[in-house]
Parts: sequence; structure tokens; C-alpha cells
Amino acid sequence: MGADVFVPFVFFGFLGAVILVPIWLKERTKQSAHALISQALEKGQQLDPALLRQLTEGAAKAPKDRARSTLGSGVVLLALAIGFVIGGFAMEDFTGAVEAGMLVPAAILGALGVAFILLAMVDYAARKKEQ
Repeated sequence: MGADVFVPFVFFGFLGAVILVPIWLKERTKQSAHALISQALEKGQQLDPALLRQLTEGAAKAPKDRARSTLGSGVVLLALAIGFVIGGFAMEDFTGAVEAGMLVPAAILGALGVAFILLAMVDYAARKKEQ
């Protein structure tokens, strides 16, 4: 098998694994929670409604953590944009011109990073207003 066949196979295999493995693990966790509930019911044990709701719905992020996680996402996206810009200028040494192909993803990631940071500021202001 040559590299022209092997590289796309590995890439799409990796992409499929990154998408499917978390879904499979989440479903497995749900199945184990349902098995635990059915075993408890078979033994005649009483189930606490709060525990039952937590087992069936899963752990959701607390709303207070939303601003912090959004800010973290924005900072990471901005760092990636800066990395693409630096990469574009680093390629200038080899070709004699700034590589425009590197600046397009930098612009997209930078815009998303700024949007996430603005959203974090709005979330933080809304949380402060509620308190």
C-alpha cells in the first residue's frame, strides 16, 4: 500500500475515531446508568428522584462556568490565528511573499476568537447583573 492510499486512509480513520469514540463512550455510560437503575428496581430499592434525574440526563455544565469556558475558547482561537499569521510570515522567507493561504484561516479563527471573547464578556455581565 503506497503513501497515496495510506495517508488518506489514516486521516479519515482518525477523523472517524475522533467523532465516533466520544459518542460511543457517552452511549455506553447511559447504558450502564440504565442497567444500574434496572438492577435497583429488580431488588426493590427506592430510587431518589434527584439521583434518577442525574443518571438519566448526565452531568451538564453549570451555567456559571459558561463565561469562563467561552473565554478560554476565544483565547485558544486567537492563539491559533496568531500562529497562522506567524506561519504565513515564516513562509515568506521561502517564497518571497506572504503566503495568503495561511492568512485566510487566520482571519476566520481570529474573527471567531473575538466573537467568543465578546460572548464571554456578555455572559459575565449578565451573571453579574443577576447577582
